[in-house]
Amino acid sequence: MNYRHAYHAGNFADVVKHAVLVALLDAFKGKETPYTYFESHAGSGRYDLRSTQSSKSREHLEGIVRLLHARALPASLQAYVDLVQGLNAGAKNSQWVEYPGSPLIAALHSRKNDRLVLCELQPDEAAKLKLEFRRDSRVAVHQRDGYEALAALLPPKPRRGLALVDPPFELQVREFDAIAAALAPAFARWPTGIYAIWYPIKLRQHVVPFLRWLAKSGMRSILVTELLVHPDTSPLRLNGCGMVIVNAPWRFDHALLEIIPVLATHLQREAPCQHRVEWLVKD
Repeated sequence: MNYRHAYHAGNFADVVKHAVLVALLDAFKGKETPYTYFESHAGSGRYDLRSTQSSKSREHLEGIVRLLHARALPASLQAYVDLVQGLNAGAKNSQWVEYPGSPLIAALHSRKNDRLVLCELQPDEAAKLKLEFRRDSRVAVHQRDGYEALAALLPPKPRRGLALVDPPFELQVREFDAIAAALAPAFARWPTGIYAIWYPIKLRQHVVPFLRWLAKSGMRSILVTELLVHPDTSPLRLNGCGMVIVNAPWRFDHALLEIIPVLATHLQREAPCQHRVEWLVKD
């Protein structure tokens, strides 16, 4: 398969992932010490919502557009919305035409002394990523396999940091095994890093073995959050998504309990969203 995120940019899963990402970066910015943001599957950095791909799927209409006129949002969620709105300041009729990927969100929400390490294997996506950050000295872009880079490039400098593991799940269920195989040695090399792992939810039984592995892995302070816009009973569509945070920041469960229920309210479709914020392992 040759996954292209442009078809899905700004959808409900992006909203969940990026809202959690901004909250994590806010937790790092609580201290003046610089941090490193590492991403294993970075994509191209930004997406045109008017492109043929986005226009065909129109998934952003059920995602980021739902937050366009939202009011009284939690602070970190409002920061995320403001960031996207800032990229679309010149758009007509308050229509968003551009959506940032995780690398651009991290770059825009980080400080001048923080560092970003971005990995992308696909040549055309990596080329776009390098072009996006060609003038940003904080950013290093590597065209390489993100799983291999987890062990090769960690621990980073500065050592304080966050690794986002966000694969396209081209391997379907087997992707969970690939994540586990890469995460275990990365954690052994960098046990103090925070790891955020995004995963899709189609059938619940596909997710359970991975969460069981994590619970027994020896990693600590593991927090899981999920949001489903459909029941997790069909393999034919993306019913929801989840994120696991290893070495979750102090009181980060409280931050998620402010964000996730609000997202559930705005992203619900024909029925209320199912959602949860729970400790898988609490240290």
